[in-house]
Amino acid sequence: METKTSVNSLIIINNDRFEGYKKAAEETTDADLKALFNRFSEQSKGWAESLRVFADKDEPGHDETTLSGKVYRVWMDIKSAVTAKDRKAILSSCEYGEDVAKKTYDEVMEHSDSLPAEIMDILRKQRSELQQAHDEVKAMRDSIK
Repeated sequence: METKTSVNSLIIINNDRFEGYKKAAEETTDADLKALFNRFSEQSKGWAESLRVFADKDEPGHDETTLSGKVYRVWMDIKSAVTAKDRKAILSSCEYGEDVAKKTYDEVMEHSDSLPAEIMDILRKQRSELQQAHDEVKAMRDSIK
């Protein structure tokens, strides 16, 4: 997989994650979820920006998302769950979204032998933090009876 293609796919997944959590934070009235969603949204924005230096200039765009497929459906599921005020469903959808993001990172890292060490270091750090975010969401979801 080409370096710029790999980096672009991660920027886009982080743009998706940023937009999804931003929308979820706007929709929820639960203060703890709002704080969590805002933190994860900003986390993704930062990750995308740190990767952008390795991508083509202005590609992908700062607001470019997949707007199709699994990731888009995840954020729509989150919005529906927030509207219904179903915390367990919200967190389940968030966990699924984190799984999609982790899978994207894993695929890029596994199939990108040509990625420079500098990029791989960034990806390993981001992937580790993504796992922590996933685990935090999962723990919150599992604590609901």
